[in-house]
Amino acid sequence: MTDMDDLEHEHAHGHQSHQGKDDTLAMAVAATLHCLTGCAIGEIAGLVIGAAAGLGNTPTVAISIALAFVFGYALSTLPLLKGGLGLPTALGLVLAADTLSILTMEVVDNLVVLVYPGAMTAGLLDLTFWVSLLLSLAVAFVAAVPVNWYLLRRGKGHALTHGHHA
Repeated sequence: MTDMDDLEHEHAHGHQSHQGKDDTLAMAVAATLHCLTGCAIGEIAGLVIGAAAGLGNTPTVAISIALAFVFGYALSTLPLLKGGLGLPTALGLVLAADTLSILTMEVVDNLVVLVYPGAMTAGLLDLTFWVSLLLSLAVAFVAAVPVNWYLLRRGKGHALTHGHHA
């Protein structure tokens, strides 16, 4: 069987060889790191905006989550636009590819911050704030890798956008 036959067989039957598993895990880690970047930018921007505006925890967290999705989607959409896709097509692919990953990260990230002692009352200049943020993002990354791996193994998630990058 040729490599192309292997790939066609794996795709048709929803499973991969040992080498394919390694490739899928590496792709899942890369996709999750990509997602983490957008989530981290959005989270930090939202927290800074909330703190600067003197907002309470609930509106600040809401802004952070919204911005995590905005930045996460934006970072995935830009390469697709550079690859020649139109905005509606690119956004449709990104919504399908990234939503579950970002949602997983945001749920886990916010749960960690909620249970981390003092995190919800720590200010931007407090070490507790930054330690809890870094820990929450790390735990969210670990939680999202299997989600992305599962989606990629089924030809979903970032697999939908992979062939469209410039």
